Amino acid sequence: MKQNNHIDLVEFPASSPEELKAVAEFFNSVFGWRFKNWDEAYHDTQDSGVTAGINASDTKEQTMPLAVIYVEDLEATEAKITKSGGKLTHPITPFPGGRRFAFTDPAGNQLAVWSDR
Repeated sequence: MKQNNHIDLVEFPASSPEELKAVAEFFNSVFGWRFKNWDEAYHDTQDSGVTAGINASDTKEQTMPLAVIYVEDLEATEAKITKSGGKLTHPITPFPGGRRFAFTDPAGNQLAVWSDR
């Protein structure tokens, strides 16, 4: 069961589907992590302690690992972020399994928020 307002995922960027495959093979070889292939641009694993994903679909926007926080109410959280000084960097977008958006905190750290609702 997902926990509201908890970091649920750490996501690593890849510049292409080929690089994504190489990163997944690297983590499998080194740490034994097995990945679920959602499509050629996104794979994730439950074997890393915290769910970890590799994302080749947002190559221009994501250049560093990204903490992704699960929330039950995406729109309410988006409003709280902007009211509290955060800046939206990517609008709410659907993906297989839910919806998500990205933002920066007042120090410029990039994070994302997702919900399955």
